Amino acid sequence: MDQLGEQLCEAAKSGADTNELRVLIDSGADVSYFDGQGLTPLMHASKHGHAHVVKILLGAGAPWNALSPSNLSAGDFAMEAGHQEAFDTLLNAGIQAELVLGTIARTENKKGNLDVDYLEDRVIFSEDKLMDSENKAVMMAWEKPLMEAHAKAVCSGGGHILNIGFGMGLVDTAIQQYAPVKHTIIEAHPEVYERMLHTGWGEKDNVKIIFGRWQDVLPQLKSYDGIFFDTYGEYYEDLREFHQHLPVLLKPGGIYSFFNGLCGGNAFFHVVYCHLVSLELENLGYSTQLIPLPVKDCLGEEVWEGVKQKYWQLDTYYLPVCQSIQDSE
Repeated sequence: MDQLGEQLCEAAKSGADTNELRVLIDSGADVSYFDGQGLTPLMHASKHGHAHVVKILLGAGAPWNALSPSNLSAGDFAMEAGHQEAFDTLLNAGIQAELVLGTIARTENKKGNLDVDYLEDRVIFSEDKLMDSENKAVMMAWEKPLMEAHAKAVCSGGGHILNIGFGMGLVDTAIQQYAPVKHTIIEAHPEVYERMLHTGWGEKDNVKIIFGRWQDVLPQLKSYDGIFFDTYGEYYEDLREFHQHLPVLLKPGGIYSFFNGLCGGNAFFHVVYCHLVSLELENLGYSTQLIPLPVKDCLGEEVWEGVKQKYWQLDTYYLPVCQSIQDSE
């Protein structure tokens, strides 16, 4: 047992004063120590709402994103208990850390080729899901109400709509209900593309299908009244890269949205990424409204039967609706 670590956990739990905390930390107490409950000093301080302790521990290098055995972070504990000051402190720490890490990732260009791996993989279609060869879900039928809400948002101004990532066709089917003047779909997976053609998508008068990765077909794109982005096998860096092209791709007054599955297994991390993406879009000149949609009732255990991992475990989905700040004022 780490005696100093235990003492620091107790001090964090009780809301000890700054001097007592400093003495423990200066004596070598490990700020990332996990006690017998699997909790760190930062988790104890957050759970009990001791915001001053949270600030000191973060300043001493306590990891904001450490997880307890039940998959909860310090931010989750503060959020669940309604300790706003502690929550805000942790949220700011998370955003700052991810902004710095994001900068490092861009500088060092540590992007993998996971999207390319997926494109070379076989996919399996069934009535309620599309999966890769490792039984990871690419898209599932429970997303249908979400896709209908996304379609409503991006089609609100009519005109020419762009969707990146066909998958099961849920969002494109919903977009068609709004009868856009032109409906452009980018799909990169050869089997999904083949299925699109087989099911008649290439024969619709107002539909244009572009086969390829969005990064490779950018020169073929025009400007659009509504854009939706939902790719598989890509990550936050890819989404961020796409956002750099929005000022050219999205018409003034247009609406942009994306599948907001960022950190869908942890409520606090999801909040951090919702704020992060909103902040980065704001820097590009876009405001982001996050509309809460309850999804708990459509996510029973049976939904995930045969699926390797649950990519969404939260009760609420926050649907992003983005438009230029000038247009939303």
